[in-house]
Amino acid sequence: MSLRIGDTAPDFEIDTTQGPIRFHDWAGGAWVFFFSHPADFTPVCTTEMGRTAQLAPEFEKRNVKPLGLSTDSVEEHRAWISDVEATQHTTLKFPIVADKDKAVAAFYGMIHPGEDDTAAVRSVFLIDPAMKIRLTMAYPMTIGRNFSEILRAIDALQLTDRMTVACPADWQPGDRVIIRNSLSDEKAKEQFPQGFETLRPYLRLTDIGSGA
Repeated sequence: MSLRIGDTAPDFEIDTTQGPIRFHDWAGGAWVFFFSHPADFTPVCTTEMGRTAQLAPEFEKRNVKPLGLSTDSVEEHRAWISDVEATQHTTLKFPIVADKDKAVAAFYGMIHPGEDDTAAVRSVFLIDPAMKIRLTMAYPMTIGRNFSEILRAIDALQLTDRMTVACPADWQPGDRVIIRNSLSDEKAKEQFPQGFETLRPYLRLTDIGSGA
């Protein structure tokens, strides 16, 4: 099964480091940063788990709940968390899924046989409160994720949900945004009284500060 942007994230019941969960119920109307890692007690994964824990306040203020996954057991996860906390100087509070039979990893397409037959690659799914998949990424086993990009993507998704805008290349919060072509100039003047610059009929830029 190939999951795509706009698909409903498949629900599942599974054991985690914080007890059994049903995924959709656990999400509870929040955004979800659902991510897989190849294996516990490995170096890149340790830094990624630590970075996710360090960024807990950033995820919380965006109403995002992190959920990790690998094909290790709950017992292995719990033992490894101690290493993560000790080496990355943080406290890990989010759950990690124990996908021992690889069912969830297979359902979400996290196992790429060209990379490894059994271990999950570094997949990312950003899922909105309606449980729709809004963004996917996949990193190889040797390269840790860019968490600045993950936060930037969350900010962009949440902004474009609130306003009739799109985010240009390399957009950062506070940068100018693009007024969508579905909005007429007349409607754009109503929604963006601060004004906008028209570079081409299809390219209109406006400044919304840090995002309305």
